Amino acid sequence: MSIRATAVLVLFSAIAAPSAFAYDDDSKKRWRRGDWQSNWRDDRWARPCEVKQESKRGEFKREVKCKDGVGATWQGEWKDEFQDGPCKVKLEASREVFKEEVKCKER
Repeated sequence: MSIRATAVLVLFSAIAAPSAFAYDDDSKKRWRRGDWQSNWRDDRWARPCEVKQESKRGEFKREVKCKDGVGATWQGEWKDEFQDGPCKVKLEASREVFKEEVKCKER
């Protein structure tokens, strides 16, 4: 390899190496298995409905409550349960409340 080719290779390496480290951004990391092991609860107000979310290991629960049926597009009351992969999903709806509960089995 000539001196000129070696110099170009060293120069390219010096430029490329720092850019590889700059590209590693913590905000773009994918979820890992242990990320959901802690418990959390999030209560917020998504007008005109109140949204509550809870998470425990292997379990996720979301409850949406709308006052006076605002935002409700369904007629009457109904319940539904079904399996979605390893998770069991329960849905319950009335004019005032929509509840969704998801429980997943540990792997």
